[in-house]
Formats: sequence, structure tokens, C-alpha cells
Amino acid sequence: MRVAFAGTPVFAQVALERLHAAGFALPLVLTQPDRPAGRGMKLQPSPVKAFAQAHGIPVAQPRSLRLDGKFPEDAEAARAALLEAAPDVLVVAAYGLILPQWVLDLPRLGCLNIHASLLPRWRGAAPIHRAIEAGDAETGVTIMQMDAGLDTGDMLLRERVAISPQDSTATLHDRLAVLGGRMVVEALELGACGGLKPVPQPTEGVTYAHKIEKGEAAIDWTLPADVIERRIRAFDPFPGATAQAAGETIKVWRANALPGRASVEPGTVVAVDARGIGVACGGQTRLEITELQRPGGKRLPAADFLRGFPLEPGQRFDR
Repeated sequence: MRVAFAGTPVFAQVALERLHAAGFALPLVLTQPDRPAGRGMKLQPSPVKAFAQAHGIPVAQPRSLRLDGKFPEDAEAARAALLEAAPDVLVVAAYGLILPQWVLDLPRLGCLNIHASLLPRWRGAAPIHRAIEAGDAETGVTIMQMDAGLDTGDMLLRERVAISPQDSTATLHDRLAVLGGRMVVEALELGACGGLKPVPQPTEGVTYAHKIEKGEAAIDWTLPADVIERRIRAFDPFPGATAQAAGETIKVWRANALPGRASVEPGTVVAVDARGIGVACGGQTRLEITELQRPGGKRLPAADFLRGFPLEPGQRFDR
């Protein structure tokens, strides 16, 4: 089976590695154009491109796949590359570009998407973040036959994963990436012998995982402590939850909702000790912050952070 691949970040790289290790012919990889990154803001290849180049797999990096869009020359070049690659199937994982109908129709077996949720819950761009933020007890991976809708295609394989109270987007992402890589290999092997049974998605239970915006990072202390704690985990590693203290923007990486009530204004420091920094939140709830980071500094446990940035009960975190 000839498998073309479209993906960009580490989540997709893991799947590409599994496909390569499984011995599938990989005639072409599509990935996003190089982006500036690092202190020097030099152009850097995506993780998918880096892996493909290291293993001699041809790469195309169109800015768009729409033949009538802003970059028709890119789309035409991508179409020529796909036609030459003659894939039986296109596997898609966190690619970042919308696939127009001509792409969906080109491979003999269509396009399969590795989606990091239990569809139809959390269709869209940020399913891992939103599952943690919402307090879901579980999530998973769905291998889906792509159609023209937003994550609306038939489900081919679906596997559940529990979300622990300590999971951040970073830790859950890594588990789901490994699972997705294993499942897409299984789907292709089943598909080769006609063993896949498409199942339409239920019409009930549809939710949308909207893209994470940097503006969401600022902690709203008027929210209950358990909601803030979930957002802190959901926004790790990006964009990182932030709070203003003494004129600095502090990143908050870990925290716990505490029992008991706080009868002061939300955002007020109510306790400081080696375990963490207690802060009043909405509904008279309390949050204990246990890991923080100053601008340009490292993530530090609260006890170490307080040695260089002392806080006292009665001080305020501003939004």
C-alpha cells in the first residue's frame, strides 16, 4: 500500500514514524512551510519534515491546497506531486490546512484522519486542551474517514484513554500520539484486507474544540478554583496560564484546588508556605499554586520561586 502523509507537529511525526517502521511505502509527505522559531527566529522545519528528510521521503510544503485560493501555484504543485506519488491512501494528522475536495477524492482509498478525541466530542483544532479544560474523565483517538465537513466523517477505529487529575495537555498529548500511531497502522492493515467497518458519527454529543488563543492565558480569579486548575493543566505547554504580580507576568504551571473557603477578594494571597501559594478564587474557593515561572526564568517549585520572588498573605494577583 502506498501511503502519502500530511501532518506538521510532533503529534503527526509520531504517526509518520510508526508508518515508516511498519514498512509502508511513503512516496510523499505534505507539511506546513518552515516557520521562524528560537531566539534568532530562523526558519525551522516542522518535526514531520525533519523526519521525512532524514529518511529520504519526498516533501511538499504548499501554503494552500485550494486551486482557486490565494496561492494557486502551491496547490497546483502539490497536486502534481500527489499525482506522481499515486497514493492508495492519504493519512492526515494535525496538518493545519483544509483539504479541498480534489485532495479527498485523489487517493483510491480516500483520506484517513488521526483525531485526538472520541468523536463526535471535540471536533476541531484543540481537542486535547478542551477535554482537560472541560473536566472530561476520558478522551481517546478516532481514526476517521475524512469528508468535506469539519471532523464529520465516518469512524473507522476508536479507542478510549482515561484523563488523570494530574494530566496536562503535554502529558496527554504524548500518550495520544503513541496511540494514534498504533491505531493508524492497524487501520491500514485492516483496510488492506477489507476489514474496516465505517460507522457514522452520532448526531448527539457534538462539541467543538476551538483553537487556543493567547488571550485565554490570563487567569480569571473570579472563576472557581477547580475551573482555574483545569485551565492551568489545559494550557500547559501552550500558551501557559499567566498571572500579574508586582508588575511581572508570572506563568503558573501547576496548582491544586483546596478544600475550605476564602472570604477575601479573588486573587488575594491567603497563605504562603513551602508547599505552595494559596490564592482566593471565585465562589470563596481556594487554589494552591505549586509551580511558577518568572519571565526569562525556569519553572520552579513554589518554595524555590518564593526565594527570589517573595509573596505575603494579603497581596493580590491582578488579572
